[in-house]
This record gives sequence, structure tokens and C-alpha cells, in this order.
Amino acid sequence: MITARAAASFDPVGRSVATARAFVRDTLQGWGYADVVDDAVVLTSELVTNAVVHAGTKADVLCLRSDDGVRVEVADRYPEREVPLLGSPADVAGPDRENGRGLLLCAALASRWGVEYTPTRKNVWFQLDLPNRPVGTRSAGPALPTALLPVTDGRVRVAVVQIDRAGAVRAWNEDAEELFGYPAEQVTGKALTDFAAWPHTPGTSTGIVEALQLSRWEGTYGIRGADGRVVPVYASHLRVRDTEGEPSTVCLLVRDDERAVLQSPVRQPATDPVALGESRNVDPFEVFIGSPAPDDLDGLLQRTVERARDMLDGDSAFLLLATDDETELEVRATTGLPSARQRFARVPVEAGTGRYGSARMPAVHEDLAAVPGAVPLLESTGMRSVVTVPLKVEGRLTGSLGVAAESPGRYSNEEALRLQFAADRIALAVESARLGELERLRRGSLSFLVEASDLLAGTLDRDQTLALMAQMTVPTLATWCAVYTIADQASDPYLSYVLHEDEERIDGLKALLSKINPPEPVPTPGARVWTAPGEAAHHAALRVSMRDLGRSGSPHTGGGLGTTLSTAAAVGGETVVLPLVARNRVIGMLTLGKPSDDHFRQEILELAEDLSRRAALALDNARLYSERMAISRSLQRSLLPPGLPQIPGVEVEVIYRAAGEGNEVGGDFYDLFPIRDGAYGFAIGDVCGTGPEAAAVTGLARHALRLLAREGFGGPAVLERLNAAILDEGARSRFLTLLYGELWPQEDGSAILKIVCAGHPLPLRLRQDGSVEPAADPQPLLGVMEDLELYEQTITLDPGDVLLCVTDGITERREGTRMLGDDGLTDVLASCTGLTAGAVAARVLRAVERFAAEPASDDMAILTMRIPEQAKR
Repeated sequence: MITARAAASFDPVGRSVATARAFVRDTLQGWGYADVVDDAVVLTSELVTNAVVHAGTKADVLCLRSDDGVRVEVADRYPEREVPLLGSPADVAGPDRENGRGLLLCAALASRWGVEYTPTRKNVWFQLDLPNRPVGTRSAGPALPTALLPVTDGRVRVAVVQIDRAGAVRAWNEDAEELFGYPAEQVTGKALTDFAAWPHTPGTSTGIVEALQLSRWEGTYGIRGADGRVVPVYASHLRVRDTEGEPSTVCLLVRDDERAVLQSPVRQPATDPVALGESRNVDPFEVFIGSPAPDDLDGLLQRTVERARDMLDGDSAFLLLATDDETELEVRATTGLPSARQRFARVPVEAGTGRYGSARMPAVHEDLAAVPGAVPLLESTGMRSVVTVPLKVEGRLTGSLGVAAESPGRYSNEEALRLQFAADRIALAVESARLGELERLRRGSLSFLVEASDLLAGTLDRDQTLALMAQMTVPTLATWCAVYTIADQASDPYLSYVLHEDEERIDGLKALLSKINPPEPVPTPGARVWTAPGEAAHHAALRVSMRDLGRSGSPHTGGGLGTTLSTAAAVGGETVVLPLVARNRVIGMLTLGKPSDDHFRQEILELAEDLSRRAALALDNARLYSERMAISRSLQRSLLPPGLPQIPGVEVEVIYRAAGEGNEVGGDFYDLFPIRDGAYGFAIGDVCGTGPEAAAVTGLARHALRLLAREGFGGPAVLERLNAAILDEGARSRFLTLLYGELWPQEDGSAILKIVCAGHPLPLRLRQDGSVEPAADPQPLLGVMEDLELYEQTITLDPGDVLLCVTDGITERREGTRMLGDDGLTDVLASCTGLTAGAVAARVLRAVERFAAEPASDDMAILTMRIPEQAKR
């Protein structure tokens, strides 16, 4: 009778085999069938490999639970049968073949098995029966003397936390309050991820969200307590559902050093030599690690230290992996020690001159109290005796394995030989898993750097570049970061940006860093340790704690203790500084930090160094761009008139739009200036082209017009001399169309204008009756011929009349094949009767913008002059 089922499909890719193994393992452990998990995982692995690797199709895995065992079915989309050749049965499923072993294993391990074919698929199934056991017995360990039982710190507390479908906390018992410091009402409804300190590095994908979705999961992580410190815990997750079918996850949490309370015992391999000889050859690696071995490096290392501790009956164990240059060892797994504090800490391979000071040789320390500092990892842990052995692959040091005890004299050379024998069996598997993890990290790092480069290249804004630098490092590379910038060689480093993964700690962190001297701007590449933040935070926490306890005369300030302790915990780990070097100059420093007693791993520091080089260049590019834009804007503003004069009895309005991003002045220009008492000059022109080259001729023309007009030259003489100046520029000269005029307001309210239109769009006059007519005749443009014969025309603007002067960016506004033109501009002006000069200019600009959907590609200038009706006397 089938009592439960679980099904999943896996794509035809290599990683699906490991995913299928995890699916079957988690499903059977969730059902309480730990006795058949190992065999089920082995068979599933072989059958799924046949489907996704050899057959190249999807694999459908179905697990069926019954009262007496479990049935697992693996189906693929390759229905053809393999027909054996007559006389060669060994070719069908030999043990040395790359494929076909799945069916041999089924025959050897399963209670029953079979193969079913349909026109579209092939289904291989196997049945594993449960062993007969007394009712109520699941697993048991040997009876141990009291002195050998695991040691706990006071009462053992088991936190019971229930997580709903969305990942939010729904239940939080009293032991959870005691362990982590949060009352139930403070955490209920919040996501567990807000409190969990889950390891996160580039290239790894499993997180707490995924772990909460598994039917059963056991492992180690941290919970950030109310005091800001991370409490290492061992967790057992069980996925359940209520009577309404709503799923939730029940999490049992104990302190990491009390994991024996929750940890499920792993089935030991058979040790009967006869039985082993009859069934199969025994792999020494599996004898030590157990079968199946963990798929991931962290799981393999954790299983290794736990087995090593149990094998030598120790109180703790640790495993360190060597860096690529074999100069340092990095702590990667511990048991019985504060793992969160020690993880990724580094110690030198050669710590002394004797054989006991080198990790390359086995070593036994009978009493660490007699040789302080012999094993830095065990300082202040209470361990007295220790045995360490190297892990080597082909003569190269790859790591170190050690077991320690709280009592002296526990280990001798005999234990060292046993531990070395085990280390030799696992060294190759550990190195293979380490290389696999390193490859995944490097692929993740490359992806991370490509994305970072794209983001940094997408902006030239300095502040945005600083924010991107910080957001890319937190929390991917570090818990917090600070960016210091250096304006020039004579300036001190300035704290420009601070970010922490917990936003509530940013202000406290910024205040702390502002009170200490910044790191030295050393151009040497690579990360260097900076101890000042941690020391400053420690002293600040000590002072505030003493004041809070009333040990000093300082007045008590409420709320300061919690903030100071939180900041101290945030910067209490390792802090490193990386120089930001661009164009052979240190332009700043990138500071990365970890929380209390945590360390950076070497791969993360290398990735941070790559990021700092890219970020430095992006930051310097943003600085150069800002400086050049400031210079450009300053120069461009100098080409515009400082302001428009007030002309008695005349309304004047100017609208100017330069084409091109970042341009304030282009080839179009205007000017309005007093010549002498009662006389004013005005001009509007268009230099051929746009951008800086056209702006240079613009400056020449505007300043020359003012100078010549104030020297008393008339309009034609002014333009003829300007034409000669433009031609003197030689290859830098540009064509110039120019409308120049002089204006004299009259006592009767009218105004007399003398105008010269040198190749420019003709000015338009709007009369009170709504009629529109050109106010001048066209004449040759400037910058082409040496000898010009120009003349000026005189017109009178009566009260209510409007004179509109524009550049060709207005009249040549296009939408496809249509162009606004002179006629379109005339129609727009004819509708402006009775409007002020400002309203006329605004209506013309609005009509031009609405004429086409695309942004204007040419400079535009509008100069409007109107004689108000009330000015008439």
C-alpha cells in the first residue's frame, strides 16, 4: 500500500545527477527511512547518469513509500532496448564498462527490480525493503562512560522555530529567546534570513532559502543575536504541513558545540571482513568518510573533522587547506571549536624551525601549556594535547588535519599513525573537491567582474560610481565597506562612502571611522590588514560599558551601549585595505571588513583586488569627466551675454537652445547691448556647424560686434570688419549668417531700427492687424568673400508691433520630408497678435517642438522685440 510519493524531473545536464541524489536522500530521510538512504542514492545516481548523460534525455524520478520499504522509479525518454549479441553476454553489462552498471547494482543491492518499456519511455525501478527492527528503535549508540560523554555549557537549550511558506517566523520558544536574546514578539512575522548569518560567496548557490524548502536538512550556520554577535548553531530542519495542507518548516537549533543533541547518526559501513569480501571490495576512503560521501567541499571537510575526532576520541578537530603557494594554511572546518570565529583564519605553514613547527610533518604535542603558541588555532580554547598530520597529494602539501583533547598526554605516535593513515586516504578526494570549488568560485568571480565592469562603465557620475563600488562589495565580498578618496597629492584621504549589510549600523560605522585616522595611501598592490577600526571599536565599547556600569564619573547616556556594542561587533573581524590606483596615482582606498572574529578567504581578497582596479579607473574617469565638464561649462558661459539690458518702451525676450549633450553654447548666438545713450545694438547669428569649433567663432563674432559698434561704426561697416576678422582665421574660419541692427526708442512710443541681414533668415514683423511681413532684404553671408557691399535698412515699429528674429534651427525644423519653413513660421507668428514678447517667443518654441517628435539636431535662437501699446503717448 502506497503511503506517500514524491516526484521530480531533471534536465539532461551533468549537474542533474547530484541534484537527483540530493532529492532522493532528502525525501527518504524526511520519511524516516535512513536505513535504505545510502543504497537508494547509489542506485539513483547510476540510473539518472544513464538517462541524462548516456541517453541524453530528461530523467523523471518517482519515490513511493510503503509500510515495508520504498520503491524508486527512474524513467528516461529513450525507449530503445539494447539487444545483446549472441555469444557475447559480457558486452551487455560488464562491471568495467562506462555504462550499464546501474542494472548490475540493482541486481546486487535491491530487494526487487525491473525494467518497463513503452513506445515513448523506459522505466527502471527498484524496491528496497526495510530491515526488521524492534518497534520504536531507529538508531542507537554505544554506552559510554560518563567522562567520555559530550560536554555542554550549562543547560542544553533547544530553540524551536517554525517558518511559514514565505520564510517568516511563526513560532519562537523560550529557549530561542534565551539563546539569541530576541523576545518572540520582536521576531514573529520577520524573515529568518534577517537573523541568519548564512555563508555567501561568489560561485556558491545553496542558501538558507533553499535549505528551508527541503523535506529534511541538517547543518551549521549562524544566528545574529540581539547583541549583534553571531551565535554558531547546529540546525535540524523538518518540512511539515498542517491539516489544511499549508507547508511550514520546523527548525531545531542548538549551539554548534552541542550538535550531538540533534545530529542524526550516519550508518557505519560493514566491518565484517568476510561479509565485505563476499559483497564487494571496500574503498578505504568510504570506510573513513562513510557512504555516500558529501557532494560539496564544506560537507566533505566537516564530515572529515567529525570522523577524525570520533576516531581518536578527541574533544575537537580541525582541517586546514593550503594556499596555492603553500605558504599559509586556511581554516576550513572545525568541530568542538568556535567555527564561526576561526573560519578562513590563516596560519603559516612553517611556524618554527623544528619539525614540530612545520605543517609538512606529523606532530604530537602532549601538553600545549608547556609550549604556548605551538598551535595558534587552539589558543584560549582549553585544549591541552593535539596531534596534527599533513594532507599531501603527489608529495605536495594540500592541507593539515588535527585532533585535540582537553586533557594533556592523550596522544602518542600510535594515534599520529592512525590519523595519518586516514589523511592519506582522504587527501586526494579533498583536493579534488577543493579544485572543483575553486573552479566554481572562479567562474562566479568572472561573472561578477563582468557585471561589475558593465555597471562601472555605465556611469560617469562620481557619486554614483562610489555607490556602485560599495553595493558591489556588500554583501558579496564583505560585511561592510568604506571608500576613501584623495583629491590630489597634497590632500588627506577623505571618507566618501560607507555601507553595511545592515542599514541600521551604517551611521554608527560612519561615526567610528570618522574619529580615527584614515589608512595610509600606499600604492603597493594587494590587500593589507588594517587594525585601527577594530581597536577603536573595542576601546569605545569598553568605555561605554564602564560608563553604563557607573564606574566612571561620566553621565549615563541611554541607548549608547547598544549602538556601540553593535558597531564593535560589526568591525570586530578582519579589516583589509586595497589601494585605488589609476594612472600611476593613488586616488583612494577601498576598505572591506568582516564582523567579530571573522576572516577573509584568499579567493575573496583576490577578487576584491581585481574589482578595486576596475573601480579605481572608473572613479578616475568620473573625476576627469566632471573636471572637464566644469571647464567646458565655464568657457561656454563666457560666450553668452552676461544679461539683457532694460530698454525703455521696448519688451525683449530671448530663448536659446544649444544642440548636443553638455553644450550650453553652439553655433547660434545672440546679443543685445547698449551702444551709447538712447541707442542699442542687437544681433542674432548662426555659425556653420555645432559644438566647440562653432562656439569659438561665436565668441569672436559677439565680442567684435560690441567693440566695433561702440567705436561708432555703422551697421555695414561693423559687418565688413567682422567679415575680414573671420577670414583672417584661415582654416579655422566658418561661414556666418548674421542679422545685426541698431535700435532707438522714440518719445512717441515707437522705435526706429536700422537692420543689416547678411545671409540670415529674414526678420518678421507682426502688425496689430495680424499681418506678417519680412522686415529686411537678404544680403551675402560673412566668411566667404573678402569684398562685401552691405547696406542697412530702416524700419519703424509702432506700438503693438512685434519683430521676430530666429536662426535656421527654427525654420529648418523637419519631420520626415516636411519642414516648418518660412511659411510655417509666418503662420505661427500671425496667431500671436496681442501677446507679449515673452509669450510670442514661447509660442514659437512650442510650435517648433511639436512639429517633430525627435529632439532638435540644430541650435535654436529666438529674439523677440515688441512695442507695448501703453507706451504710446
